Amino acid sequence: MSAQGAGSSPKVDPMEETRVIPESSREVTLRRLKALAPLWTLLIMWLFFGLASESFRTWINFNNILSQVATAGILAVGMTFVLLTGEIDLSIAAVMALSAQVATQLYANYNLPEPLPLIAGLLTGVLCGVGSGLISTIIRVPTFMATLAMSLIAEGLTLWISKGRQFFTESLSPVVLWIGSEKVGSLRSGVLILLTVLCLLVGYLVLRYTRFGRYVYMTGANPSAARLAGVNTRLITFSVLIISGFTAGIAGIAAMGRLGTALPAPQSGFLIQAIAVVVLGGTALTGGRGGILQTAVGLLIYGSLSNGLDNIANIDSFAKTFITGLVLLAALIINIVFAGKSERDRT
Repeated sequence: MSAQGAGSSPKVDPMEETRVIPESSREVTLRRLKALAPLWTLLIMWLFFGLASESFRTWINFNNILSQVATAGILAVGMTFVLLTGEIDLSIAAVMALSAQVATQLYANYNLPEPLPLIAGLLTGVLCGVGSGLISTIIRVPTFMATLAMSLIAEGLTLWISKGRQFFTESLSPVVLWIGSEKVGSLRSGVLILLTVLCLLVGYLVLRYTRFGRYVYMTGANPSAARLAGVNTRLITFSVLIISGFTAGIAGIAAMGRLGTALPAPQSGFLIQAIAVVVLGGTALTGGRGGILQTAVGLLIYGSLSNGLDNIANIDSFAKTFITGLVLLAALIINIVFAGKSERDRT
């Protein structure tokens, strides 16, 4: 009789249980096509609007698209870091307005020379990020609620500081106006566009080539495993909220220069644009998947959609916002379904 009892289960080699089954070439190709879903969306959108309107295909119009989405692109860089960790920042629109208001007040009312007002505006964004980070990581309030509270605080401070007064071009610093509207070559608002490209490039390099970038992905993909691997996930969350506040400060000053005015209250549309841009590119709301290249594609999708609808004369102007919402919803569903989370371990 065998030493192994009749009722006992046979021994299984642990290595056999966890062996990785290699993907077939068809599965690899399909996975890569799914990951490129946002790019296909952009190309189809360009083809449709290009055929529907001749003006859409011009260099002047492409320049307009870049100018229109430049501010949202700066915001989207910080939002990409936050969403990659599986968190959210709802305060960026209010932080934008507060940063712009602080910089304007110091220049117009206190006659501080540049770059001091500019630096103060950027530090305001950083401090708001620090506040959200401390509330979230030390007090353990979820980032949704922590940044929502920070949004109300920043909005209240903006209204209190401005007293409801709107500053126009004559009260703005020449440096701010140069950042927001200076032309570079044939690029209208060229400095702003180049600033957006610089922010996207720095964000890409940080996420792609630094240890901090790897920790951001690890925190979003599996926080428990990241902690077991020695990653301080609370510090990572704290850091990405500071980055988001800093980019909101940059965006606030850039938007002020482009619009030629410092608004006394935040515009919630910037928050919606930033989140839409990042998710349209394929970055997961649950964290761990996506990146700056995807955000750049999402930025072009959003800008092309808004601009393309404006170039089609037969569309009712009052229905454009409704159509934009429907198309964005469809694009989001397509990107989420076809660029779904890839299997990391097939056993």
